[in-house]
Amino acid sequence: MRKTASVLGLVLGLYLVVRAIAEPFVIDMGDPATYRHDWGGPSLAGVLLVHCGPGVVVAVVIAAVLPRLGRAGRIRG
Repeated sequence: MRKTASVLGLVLGLYLVVRAIAEPFVIDMGDPATYRHDWGGPSLAGVLLVHCGPGVVVAVVIAAVLPRLGRAGRIRG
């Protein structure tokens, strides 16, 4: 059960990271009308914080956890 939860958490985390990378390319940052009604709007900073923030947090957590797992011998490659 723990392994299943870890895999699902990793998949969700990778989704958030990919979404954070794609978001600046999806919205037109020069036209506030394209993101005004999005979560975090009407400001561009709010929209980017809401849409990219979780992906940045997940990337930092994954980057901190993976080396520790590798040193513990759990990841073999």
